[in-house]
Amino acid sequence: MKSIPRGFLLLPAAVCFALCAVVPAMAGGDDWRAINPAELESKTPVVEKDADAEALFWEVRVSDEAEGGTVRTVLTHYIRIKIFTERGRESQSKIDIPYLNNWSISDIAARTVTADNRIITLKKEDVFERTIVRSGGRKIKAKSFAMPGVEPGSIIEYRWREVRNDRLANYVRLQFQRDVPVQLVKYYVKPLSLPGIPGMRMQPFHGRNTPFVKEKDGFYSTTMEKVPAFHEEPRMPPEDQVRPWMLVYYTEDTKLAPAQYWKEKGKEFHEIFKSRTKMSDEVKKAATEAIGDATTPDQRLERLFEFCRSKIKNINDDASGLTEEDRAKWKENKSPADTLKRGMGTGQNIDFLFATMAIAAGFDVRMANLADRSDIFFDPGFPDDYFISTYDIAVRVGDGWRFYDPASTYVPFGMLRWQEEGEDALISDPKDPNWAKTPFSPAERSRESRTGKFRLLDDGTLEGEVRIEYTGHLAFDKKEYNDDDSPTQREDTLRENVKARLSTAELSEIKIENVTDPIKPFVYAYHVRVPGYAQRTGKRLFLQPGFFTRGIGPLFTTTERKHDIYFHYPWSEKDHLTIELPEGFVLDNPDVPSPITPEMTQKICEQRIKISITKDGRTLMYDRAFFFGGGDAILFPAQSYPAVKQLFDLIHQGNDHTITLKQGAATSAN
Repeated sequence: MKSIPRGFLLLPAAVCFALCAVVPAMAGGDDWRAINPAELESKTPVVEKDADAEALFWEVRVSDEAEGGTVRTVLTHYIRIKIFTERGRESQSKIDIPYLNNWSISDIAARTVTADNRIITLKKEDVFERTIVRSGGRKIKAKSFAMPGVEPGSIIEYRWREVRNDRLANYVRLQFQRDVPVQLVKYYVKPLSLPGIPGMRMQPFHGRNTPFVKEKDGFYSTTMEKVPAFHEEPRMPPEDQVRPWMLVYYTEDTKLAPAQYWKEKGKEFHEIFKSRTKMSDEVKKAATEAIGDATTPDQRLERLFEFCRSKIKNINDDASGLTEEDRAKWKENKSPADTLKRGMGTGQNIDFLFATMAIAAGFDVRMANLADRSDIFFDPGFPDDYFISTYDIAVRVGDGWRFYDPASTYVPFGMLRWQEEGEDALISDPKDPNWAKTPFSPAERSRESRTGKFRLLDDGTLEGEVRIEYTGHLAFDKKEYNDDDSPTQREDTLRENVKARLSTAELSEIKIENVTDPIKPFVYAYHVRVPGYAQRTGKRLFLQPGFFTRGIGPLFTTTERKHDIYFHYPWSEKDHLTIELPEGFVLDNPDVPSPITPEMTQKICEQRIKISITKDGRTLMYDRAFFFGGGDAILFPAQSYPAVKQLFDLIHQGNDHTITLKQGAATSAN
């Protein structure tokens, strides 16, 4: 993920040097704490009466240490969980400790204490690393292990050390909610107390304020009791938007009102922008040559955009084709001219080269700082720039601003990463910074186009050729998910996805195209055979012609909902299938699902399905057109859940539509 070059937020070098003398925080001891007999004997949970498992406590010690002039945040966790039911045993037997690329997990220890007081300790060799898929399809690394000997009535507990080598070590998020209820969450935080470092501040989000209490050895503690379990819901806002947490941070206490604070911050950002967009004759010449014969503003900017994306290799991107040796030889680019000359650089280098070339071409260009809405929904009422940690390049075209991000390899010209669309962006300026809203890309720019040419056998087997093309944000998601996998892993992912909804499917002749191509659609193509696809009963075959939606259950299944409904971006789908019918079978009283029109949904959604038959009665044709997110409607309050659920139930009903084929009858074309 790209981030803004905000060096003034980092701890100064003199402070980092001073931190080298700081003694690391206590690791919490090597011995397990004694278990109270009452904990082993307990039969019922305290926080939620129907809980299958409950954490008795979750304790975390937080401190900062330094190594080689780099500040690292260290969190030492200790959690104890009581297992009440068989479901609790199943859910808590396998542990994943997720972490980001710039974090490390170590010193994992775990044990199970059975109801009859037997102790079974986890072996170090039983801890392994794997990749897990979080909500939204995001892949993340995790340290994983299976708790030994877990059974209802037992207690499990485990510890680990988490080191965060974050760019902003002076900001730490304290989480209070887990997938099980917690009787007591307690954080011990050791504030930094050195010259040049502001005092520790804290800001609670989505929960009650829990004041800090002074402890021994320079630590302060904050607690939260009887914390309910966090239950993930489909299509919900980001977790930190809906669950309680606290930001602990070290910045100067501003006396400015939010509006004035952001005005001053926009001026600071502009000074950084100026320092990163120094003009040179080489950049001017490259801009002129890249633009060539383009005349309109859009054409000229697109030429510059594609030049920066195609000619400059991003050393931060796995798909750049650069080797580790190439990266090792690379030296920091100090100017756009360096980036141009060397033909490689960071994402920041690429974006600022684009900005400088656009300035050379006569455009009014600024830096736009904004939030990532996959993380949290930004509130400018909180006067701190921690949350606007991403940036784009803003170019004035006509009376408005256009936003560009050539450093993000798979983002098409004229679009941003979906995480940055629909966001308030602070436009830097030396005198009058202001806010502008980044636009959403319409549904037709993020399309899943699916075609299938099939033959149906009289025993219900369906066989044929499939091709699926993804564009826009859908393509971006697919490419990001697949680009660091091997060809075999990519094929395995496809097989798993198809078999998850069609268990008997057999895939062959798989082709996966344009995985790392920045412009072309991401493509799946394969031959498929699905025994038992249509159900045979006597002289009839019951067929669901919507092959691509077959086996996908309803999106929303519960009658009630706690969180808002949140879709990442508008998108569309277009299906075209032909199915050659088995000899002697014809359509029996065919019908078509009722359309969902824009007028029915306030122009938010549309679905139209057309089923027809060729004149000779031998081939069925199925066409489906769908879009969602019209009018940029992607976020709905929890109160509107019944209406949203009803809409997607209708969509699912249409997708699951079944028609009947009858042997030996006659029919007319539909």
